[in-house]
Formats: sequence, structure tokens, C-alpha cells
Amino acid sequence: MICWKPKTAHVLLFLSVFYAACAGTPPELTVKPGATQTSEYLPLLNGKSVALVANHTSIIGNTHLADSLIRSGIFVKKIFSPEHGLIGHAGAGDLIQDGTYGTTGIPVISLYGEKKKPAPGDLNNIDIVVFDMQDVGVRFYTYISTLHYVMEACAENNKPLLLLDRPNPLGHFVDGPLLEPAFQSFVGMHPIPVVYGMTIGELAAMINGEGWLAGGIKCKLKVIPCLNYNHDSLYRLPVNPSPNLNSMEAIYLYPSLCFFEGTIMSLGRGTDFPFRVFGHPDYPDTAFFFVPKPNIANKAPLFVNQTCFGTDLRKLTAGQLAQMKEINLEWLVDAYQAMGSNKSFFTTYFNNLAGTAQMKKQILAGKTAAEIRQTWQADLERFRVLRKKYLLYNDFR
Repeated sequence: MICWKPKTAHVLLFLSVFYAACAGTPPELTVKPGATQTSEYLPLLNGKSVALVANHTSIIGNTHLADSLIRSGIFVKKIFSPEHGLIGHAGAGDLIQDGTYGTTGIPVISLYGEKKKPAPGDLNNIDIVVFDMQDVGVRFYTYISTLHYVMEACAENNKPLLLLDRPNPLGHFVDGPLLEPAFQSFVGMHPIPVVYGMTIGELAAMINGEGWLAGGIKCKLKVIPCLNYNHDSLYRLPVNPSPNLNSMEAIYLYPSLCFFEGTIMSLGRGTDFPFRVFGHPDYPDTAFFFVPKPNIANKAPLFVNQTCFGTDLRKLTAGQLAQMKEINLEWLVDAYQAMGSNKSFFTTYFNNLAGTAQMKKQILAGKTAAEIRQTWQADLERFRVLRKKYLLYNDFR
């Protein structure tokens, strides 16, 4: 049962205001998400029954979007919530239950429990669906999978979708292998690279335009764009997008380190610094170690209460990592070799994350990170051309 007083979500704020974007945006201009452009979309919602797709990142300053709409006289009839739940405290893979929004009585319907797509009955008596969540720009981050299914449900039930766009903290580069159809799953639904360099609004337009919804159907989509954003902007998220991405450093490292989720290694879940370290109890003894412990976001972390030796990346600052415009595969290849170059290093989940069976085969065959990266380039070049068709903002240099 969800019962949330909206202000409790604000303990997740890094800062009480948005940081000014840098790199390509003049310092006097602050990047403003689409949700802040109320004059652009409130007239589209007046007098209508509205369903929100939202979570703890759906904020305007210090106010949750649901509260902002209610105070503006908009009839919010229901809220759909994704992985990690409406308040963003649930761990990765934890099933989310239905509930209600605070004292409002508005029903909250989980899209990460018994179903991942709104049922036709969920959209009865709904005039329009509003989507507002902060993505991180990585293919296996599931908010874009929720977006896909919401778009599909809207198309099937003839409901318009209003998407309030938000900046992509990894929107300043494109990298990684493209997903192959055989490896489509909830951690990868589209033939895009691991880092695709698009806002969630731009990606929604691509999903629609390329006919990636079931049967090639189209969603009636309108995107409210961000202000003062471009793909050279380095946007610092004001709210942690999920419990284990609890710093900008973790977000920047996520595309490189999440591959370890498909191996026998720990990524520091159950510590204060997940996605900034990796290790294993049998890793060659180093000066660095960590001990995973149960916490709110990780009730049973891998290697709980065991000493894991490994690699500490916390010395890398957000500023340094923001300049790293490619996935680092050396960490993965080096860890594989340090653990004895045994195929048991990988789990069956690895290919879902990679989106291809090729990467695992290449590592097992002893290919270097540079050699593996080279095999992505032709697909990446084709994707870059496709991507430009759907950009709403000036591209990175």
C-alpha cells in the first residue's frame, strides 16, 4: 500500500534547486524541464480526466507534479508508477504494489508488478495520459520500457499522450552495441545502443516514427520540450532517479558498470556507494575491499556480509567522468581476466544487458576492449544518422 505525503520525497534532493547546466549553455541560463512550462500544457488538460505516469522525479522545483496539477484545478484521476515505485525507494527488481497517493485517495496503479502495461480498463474514463519521469539515457534503465508500454496502451485505446520532457544526463554522447531482436526484454526493447544520446521525449518520437510499437501502431504524442537545453549541456539531476544511482558519479559510471550485473561480481549494492565499485570475495586481494549489508534498497545484496576485494572508482569525480564520452570496457575485461578467464564469470543475464551474444563471445575469445569497440562502429554510425531525424535540441559537438 502506497501512502505518501509528497514532501517526504524531497529527502532525495541533491539540492533544493536545479543546478545551472554547463558546457554549451550560457551560465545565466538554467535548464528547465518540460514540467516547468505549465503555460504550455495546462490548457491542454483543463476540463479533462488525467492519468499520470510518474514517480518521485516528477517534480516542479519542490512540488510533485500531481500536487501542482491538482492545485491548478486539473482532475487527476489516477497515477501509474514504474520500477522503484512512486516514491523511488524500492530496490531493483522489487515488485511494486498498487496503492493510493497520500491523502488524496487517487489510486496508484503499479506498472512493475502483475503487469507492465496499462490494461484497457485502466484507461476507461481517461481523456489524456501525462508522462513525466527522469530518465538517465541508458538502454537497460527501465523507465523507457515503461514509456514504450504506456505509448502502446495509449495507441491501442485511442488516448493521447502528453510527455513532459526532461534533460538526459548522458545526452552528450552515443556508444555501445545496438540491441538485436533476439535479446529484446524489459531491460532492452529497442534497436538502439546502450547510450543513445536522446532525451526521453526524443526517444518517444523515435519509437513512434520507426514503428516500434506492436504492429507498427502510432501513439498520439505531444512533447513539451525543455528550455535552455542542448546535447552539450551537462545536467545534474536534482533527485536520485533510483535508490542505487545515488550520485552523479554513479550515473556517469552506470553504462560501463551495469554490465557487471550480468556477471558473478558485486557492484557495491548494499553499500553507500553502489555503481562506483566492483568486487568479489575471490577477487585477487587488493588494498580495497567492501562488505555488502542489507539496506532499504538492497534487502539481500549479493555476497551479503562477505568481504569483497575489488576496484574502487570513487576517486573519479563527476567532472572527470562527464568528459568520458564512451563506455569503458577495460574494467569488465580486466575483471574477467583477474577472475581466471572462466566462462562461469558470466550469467545468462549478461546477453540481455549487452543486447547481443557477440560481446560475451568476444571477451571469452580474448579480444581487447579496443577490438570489441571497433565492431560496434558501423551500427553506431547508422544509428547516429537515424537519431538526427528525431532531435528536438541542438546536438553535441
